Amino acid sequence: MRAKVAGVLAVVGALSACGTTTTAKPSPTGPGVLTLDKATAPEPGGEVGEASTEFQNATDMSMWTKLSETEKDVDRIGKLDINKTVKGSLYLEPRTSTWFDGFRGPFVYQELAGDVLMYARVKVEGKKGGQPKRKFSLGGLMARQPGSYAKPNWVSVTTGTADQSGQVEVKYTQDGSSKPQELAVKSGWVDLALGRVGRVFVALYREDGGKWKVGRRWPSNLPDVLQWGITAYTDWDSYNLLKKDATKANAKQVKGVPDLKMTVDFVRFLRPELPEYADALNTASVSDEVLIKAMTPAGA
Repeated sequence: MRAKVAGVLAVVGALSACGTTTTAKPSPTGPGVLTLDKATAPEPGGEVGEASTEFQNATDMSMWTKLSETEKDVDRIGKLDINKTVKGSLYLEPRTSTWFDGFRGPFVYQELAGDVLMYARVKVEGKKGGQPKRKFSLGGLMARQPGSYAKPNWVSVTTGTADQSGQVEVKYTQDGSSKPQELAVKSGWVDLALGRVGRVFVALYREDGGKWKVGRRWPSNLPDVLQWGITAYTDWDSYNLLKKDATKANAKQVKGVPDLKMTVDFVRFLRPELPEYADALNTASVSDEVLIKAMTPAGA
């Protein structure tokens, strides 16, 4: 599904500075300061809003596309259903897989254009409950450049077990080089938000009953049309010697001990907007508090 946008936005920025922000004071000729009272929450509805899914009916699956089908890849999804395994939710179990550098994992998505905020409520567990036992067993949200197998480009926010259990991982991959960062989070339900507005990508997260936090801001030059969707992967240790050979690893299903199940309560899409004078890569121009208001749904 593609949302049509009047007036394609020019997305600029240098990914060589990936993951960096500045606290430099805005100058009279540069970006201005966006105050909390002037910031507005993302707009629901419209063609992007039509991509939102509450996962109440099995027919909701028709809105989502498997990457393995559209780009002819190994299907690394062990189980995927809606309103069956968990009532009113999408349920996903990945096989041994990963999204890192040139490695590919499961991904179901919708194709959308322009500035987008993707907001979801997820719970990631080991197959027998609790935190996943296998390293780098994570699930959450991803936005990916279509057709970028040779030089992968994507950004993600996921939760689960990375090097340690109880983490949110924020990650930007440029031309097959991933730069992840892990942040501690409580187990259970986690709200995740991944969005692009102008020249910046933003990852946010919120523990159940907690407050929104900014996970990371990145400059972006990804194309206007991206694949926005859900990912989960598990069991990096089972790659063994293939950890150094993404091409061979991607060519087959790696045998291992997958240990992840993910429940997704909903995925909602909205349109974020910032005034032209605001520079979301500059924390003096757009503070975390202001960015949270601009990049999370009103009342969420």
